[in-house]
Amino acid sequence: MGTSGTLESAGIGIGDEVVVPAFGNAEVTEAVVRAGAAPVFADIDPDTYCIDPAAVADVLTSRTAAVIAVHRFGQQADMARLQELGARHGLLVHGAEEPGAAPGGAEQRRAYATYYDGRLRGVMTPTERAPHTYEQYVVRVPGNGRPDRDAFARTLRAKGVACRVPVPVPVYRMPAHRRDLLLPQTERACDETLALPAAGSLTRRELQRVVSACNALGGLLQPAF
Repeated sequence: MGTSGTLESAGIGIGDEVVVPAFGNAEVTEAVVRAGAAPVFADIDPDTYCIDPAAVADVLTSRTAAVIAVHRFGQQADMARLQELGARHGLLVHGAEEPGAAPGGAEQRRAYATYYDGRLRGVMTPTERAPHTYEQYVVRVPGNGRPDRDAFARTLRAKGVACRVPVPVPVYRMPAHRRDLLLPQTERACDETLALPAAGSLTRRELQRVVSACNALGGLLQPAF
């Protein structure tokens, strides 16, 4: 059952608030709106890119009826802490898979991730807290914000590396869902994250090209303090 159906079957709608992640696609937010409820955005855990239970606790009100977590990039949201929070406050807690799973098996993607983890320098590789299926292999480009990451990405593409920015803007900056918010971990993730090729059939030479291109650039960018 989709998010809209889950909310509707639980009787959640007009007058209710549903806490959703601000980092990612707008589909979950749109499902909340279709159900008649009001989406409330919460910040993410910077390691998993999933909604942070502590940030959820900070935005709860007497109108909160549910929390929707999205498992992001193959990382799992902390459902145990979210379920505990839900039990304490009488909330529905629903975990949703990220749309658009990557092609290729999880073992193949993990092999690519292991290769990258051991060789990439100058970018921050993913943190794995629980079994990670690497639907996307997302690194952070340290620096002073979006211009550094975007310049890095443009240079990689010029070298034939098909990288992409996974989440360009927070959901609360999209025209249909605009709010006057500033969630620091979400903003930082939108500015720094870059998805490297890790799906389909990649040859060792292609993987080496990705690593060489990243390592040639990464040392030039220093973390912001």
